[in-house]
Amino acid sequence: MKDLIIYFSRSGENYFGGELKNIEKGNTEVIAEYIQEITGADLFKVEPIVDYPEDYMKCIDVAKKEQQDDARPEIKEALGDIASYDTIYIGFPNWWGTLPMPMFTQLEQLDFTDKTVKAFVTHEGSGFGFAQKDLKKLCAGAEIKKGLSIPGANVYDSKDTVETWINE
Repeated sequence: MKDLIIYFSRSGENYFGGELKNIEKGNTEVIAEYIQEITGADLFKVEPIVDYPEDYMKCIDVAKKEQQDDARPEIKEALGDIASYDTIYIGFPNWWGTLPMPMFTQLEQLDFTDKTVKAFVTHEGSGFGFAQKDLKKLCAGAEIKKGLSIPGANVYDSKDTVETWINE
């Protein structure tokens, strides 16, 4: 059995290290790639059909409205089955205290019974927020292990931290 990484990440203008900055690769994607490199896991990126605005402030406004509306944005491709995986890594940036809504769209479609889930979040000071509570609902039937919380500004210096967490 193999491992799988399901993640959402956003490049472009982001809040990074206390300021708005244009980044070529989203912070969560950096961590997902570290996990893939260390474990050999398959990668699956959740991408909405309608891209979020490039402008950070407009993006967070859209994200906040989606959350307030309990929206399930359509995604470009849905992962339909995770039966051949034992451990599922779930990664996302903290948007308004939890997972971005496209992750709800994807995760609600999957059967996590008897799976091991290890979540990781990138943020600028808010950690997991209430995402772990949401993950328990979204991943019903899974054994949810200790998560990993990494400030976005630290992602490029966190490979050893990621490896230690994987091996816990």
